[in-house]
Amino acid sequence: MALSVEPLAPEMGAVIRGVDLTAPLDDEIVAGIEKALLEHLLVVFYDQALSEEEHIAFARNFGEIQPPPLKTRDHPDPLLHVLDQTSPKGEGADNWHIDHTYTQEPAMGLILRAVQIPSVGGDTMFANMHAAYDALSVPLRTMLEGLSAEHDVSKSARRGIRSGHLEADLSDIQKRLPPVIHPVIRTHPVTGRRSLFVHTNSTVRLLGIPEAESEALLAFLFQHVQNPDFQARHRWERNSVAFLDNRCTQHYAVPDYTERRILHRVTVKGDRPFFRP
Repeated sequence: MALSVEPLAPEMGAVIRGVDLTAPLDDEIVAGIEKALLEHLLVVFYDQALSEEEHIAFARNFGEIQPPPLKTRDHPDPLLHVLDQTSPKGEGADNWHIDHTYTQEPAMGLILRAVQIPSVGGDTMFANMHAAYDALSVPLRTMLEGLSAEHDVSKSARRGIRSGHLEADLSDIQKRLPPVIHPVIRTHPVTGRRSLFVHTNSTVRLLGIPEAESEALLAFLFQHVQNPDFQARHRWERNSVAFLDNRCTQHYAVPDYTERRILHRVTVKGDRPFFRP
């Protein structure tokens, strides 16, 4: 079976055809998908009627499964995260973000499958954080490479509780997931490429500089990553699957729908340490 890899957008993303994800995959196919993911940061598959068990089995080809640190109340399987929304505005996914940076080992990859989609809208935007890093001036890159940032779960947890997706006590979540420190510029553990590793949902401050400078720099970086030059847009179809490299991308769920939208997500465990350049 030969894989076909077609670019989705100039800066990132590709569509892979010629593979059935419901079947066991041989080493050559897995290696081909990994190669495409490293090159394009996001790979999309269409017409993949995966069961929940097959979704998890596909993810296991790429590493250990990471149970979601903040699990929605919608599904009992500890390895499967259900994103079930009808009124998505303000619920957090409609901010540019990286998943699970409030943990010591943020996810390596996210594998999402469209179970139910609205008749109009509900696309997901993705952004290449290697490109965002490359677009910074050399003096600013040099400054940022020496900085670390604090990431905190509180904002995401509050939104989940307020929207009814989480049934948990905020103080219990904060005790279980205390703030963590990550470098502002991350080096990809496989490719060695550098990327920006801050985002609006969890990054709360830069360490080692005055508070006013931290606020100004983060505001600039949060705006910078939204540049359309770094982006690709994925229009979901039922049974489409998107696999993104969470180490070097951000994503944004467009909140332009009022019909039910259900995605299932399986997360591939991340890696430590985070290597500095």
